[in-house]
Amino acid sequence: MWWGVAAALLANVFISCGFVLEKRALSALPELSVKRPARMVRVLVSSPLWLAGCLSLGLGFAAQLLCYRTLPLAAAQGILVSGLVLLVLLSSRFLGERLSARELAGVAAILLSLGMIVLSLDQDADTVSTSAPAGRFLLVALPSLAAGVWLYLAAELRAKRRHRIPTTGIAYGVGVGFLYGVSSLTIKGVSGLVSGSDVLGIAGDLLASPYPYTLAFTAVAGLVMSQAALQRCRASLIVPVCTTANCLHAVAAGTFVFGEPLPHDAPRLLLRLGGIALAVSVLLALPRHDEPAPEEPAGDAPGPGPVRDGEPEAAGGDEPEAVRGALPGSAPEPGAAPEPPERRPPAALPPAPVPTPHRGGPVP
Repeated sequence: MWWGVAAALLANVFISCGFVLEKRALSALPELSVKRPARMVRVLVSSPLWLAGCLSLGLGFAAQLLCYRTLPLAAAQGILVSGLVLLVLLSSRFLGERLSARELAGVAAILLSLGMIVLSLDQDADTVSTSAPAGRFLLVALPSLAAGVWLYLAAELRAKRRHRIPTTGIAYGVGVGFLYGVSSLTIKGVSGLVSGSDVLGIAGDLLASPYPYTLAFTAVAGLVMSQAALQRCRASLIVPVCTTANCLHAVAAGTFVFGEPLPHDAPRLLLRLGGIALAVSVLLALPRHDEPAPEEPAGDAPGPGPVRDGEPEAAGGDEPEAVRGALPGSAPEPGAAPEPPERRPPAALPPAPVPTPHRGGPVP
């Protein structure tokens, strides 16, 4: 069982690194659209950084196979949710997404939930199931896939409205999370069939089950939908929402599909349910909007000039009058408002002439 805990933590490392690498690659790629999946795949495979992220995600999903084989589904999902801790730290370091005080508190709470889930494990008492009837699996998987695709397409239609409210990416994350929730159930089902050394028998059992077909659909549709959403939204926003929806779906649906009972004794039951509830509540409480960027100082921008007649002068007050405006007495520009006449003080009367002596004698 403890090998399952180690596999879950290793899966968290690979998956978190994969998302960060893909986000870095998507930031430098042209805009992607789910309406042109062939072009999207062609653009993605041309990026070596994105291919590295995709390989890291593949290793994470492979580690999940061992996790689902050795741990109950509810406990495995609770530990996998803790990957948000590493994701937030990597997003802050390599994507420039700074952590707020609220996000730091969320990381600490998720670490606490991880400890509660690990303490609830009991190798002798927990029952791990790896098989499920195909009809019961399809009864949950098909409506979940349809709901996930519908939620995503509805968010796409709302984003194209002219007078729309700016999207936060939550609908994208929930839609992709439903697909990944079905993928988690599929991986758990595949892990139950991949056992023994009879390769032909294992291949026949897989092809006779619904798992490879649902896994192929979730891989293709999840790739197209998740990459478009990851390019438009912050990784520290879209991945927690997607992980929350995945966890809720896998725990609720997986307990029904695979029939794994919860712990019978009250202390371990409270620890497991409390740890899962704490992790999910923290993810739901994380901020959905980025804080507004602080305004940049004006710097060396010219400020208003000196005030004259109650009006600030334009910048460049040391320029000559011919440059700053029209010369006095020149005609106003066409369409300009006429200037009010300048008020001048009344002119004083000229002084009386002083008589001056005449050269030829006194003036009569």
